[in-house]
Amino acid sequence: MAGYAIANINVKDPTTYKEYTTHVQATLDKYGGKFVVRGGKYEIMEGDWQPGRLVVIEFENTEAAKRWYNSPEYAVILPLRLKASTGDLLIVEGYQP
Repeated sequence: MAGYAIANINVKDPTTYKEYTTHVQATLDKYGGKFVVRGGKYEIMEGDWQPGRLVVIEFENTEAAKRWYNSPEYAVILPLRLKASTGDLLIVEGYQP
């Protein structure tokens, strides 16, 4: 069953965040991750949630998502994201009927 890394990011330093984004794809490629949502335009239909930059990354399963997040490759660039932004990130199982 697919696993997803879902993040709600509030970018404080666009220059440093851009540097992070130029390196993240190489880390995803190694662990089979692919962007499903990457900061696209959204429209609030219900509630009062005011998200920042929304990101959804799909992996083969949650174990692959965790391997990516905890990988030495991602550990090198994670400090850039943490320096440039605040936010939340979680890993969740996909739906299987």
